[in-house]
Amino acid sequence: MAATQATGTVRSGDVEIFYRRFGRPGRTPALIVHGMSYFSYDWIGPAMALASDREVVAIDMRGFGQSGWSPARDYKLETLSADVINLLDAFGWRRAVLIGHSFGGRVTLATAGWKPERVGALVLVDFAPDIAAAGRRHTAERIGRQPDVFASVDEAMTYHGHHEVSAQSPLRARYEAFLNPVPGGYRLRRDLSFRDNFKKALDTGQSAPVPAFLWPMLSDLKIPALVIRGAQSDMLDAPTLEKARQANHRVTGIELTGSHDLAGDNPDGLVSAIRAFFDKSKI
Repeated sequence: MAATQATGTVRSGDVEIFYRRFGRPGRTPALIVHGMSYFSYDWIGPAMALASDREVVAIDMRGFGQSGWSPARDYKLETLSADVINLLDAFGWRRAVLIGHSFGGRVTLATAGWKPERVGALVLVDFAPDIAAAGRRHTAERIGRQPDVFASVDEAMTYHGHHEVSAQSPLRARYEAFLNPVPGGYRLRRDLSFRDNFKKALDTGQSAPVPAFLWPMLSDLKIPALVIRGAQSDMLDAPTLEKARQANHRVTGIELTGSHDLAGDNPDGLVSAIRAFFDKSKI
C-alpha cells in the first residue's frame, strides 16, 4: 500500500518550514533535503516508496517551495542546519537518517558533523564537497541570469531548457507547482537572494568556495554514509566519488544511471540503492 502524504509547517527562526510527511513510525525515520533547483515536490515519489517501513519527511528549505523567505536573507549553512534540527525536534525524532541532494547534501553533511548525536546515517545524492567546474558554471549561469518574473509557465520552462511540453506532461505540472502567480506573470518559488548571489559571482568572477570543513566532516563521520553519483552528472565527477570512498571506510560510494537529478531520472534505481543501504546498515 502506498504511503499517504500529510503536509504542514514548523516554525524555525524567522520562517515557516513546509514539509511533506509519509509513512508510519517503524525503523529509523528519514528526512530529505532537496537541492538548489528543486523542492520537496520532486521527492514525493521516492519519499513514498521509502516510507514503506518508516516515517519519511521531505522539506522545502527556507526560501524554497512553500516555505517562507527569510526577511533577513538568512540562508547561512548554520541556519539551514538549525532548521533541520528544529524539524527533528518538532517530530519528536531523537535520531534520523538524513538524505541530502546536491546543495541539500551540503546541509545534511554539515548537520551530521555538527550534531552527530541526531543523525543515524547519511545519504548524499550526487553531492560530495568538491563540485565539478562544469556543473558549478552551469548552475551559476542558469540561476544567476534568472529574471525576476517569467511571463508564462512556458517561458519559465523554455528558460530551463524544456520546449513544447504538453499540457498533460508531469514536467509541466512540476513547473506549475514551482511557480507562484504574481503581477506580470510567474515567479519561481526560490528567494531571489540565491539568484543575486550567483549573479554577483558571475559579474565578479569570484564564487563562494565550498566550506573547507566539509571534507574533514566526511572523514570524521562515525555513522554509515552512502554517496550516490549520477553517471551522467556534471556536478559530481568519478574521481571525487572515489575520493569520498577513500576518505572514510564508513562511506559507500556508488554510481547510478542518470543525471544530477536522480530523483527525476532514475527514481526506482535511487530508491533501491537507498533501501539496500538501509538494510546493510541495519538502520
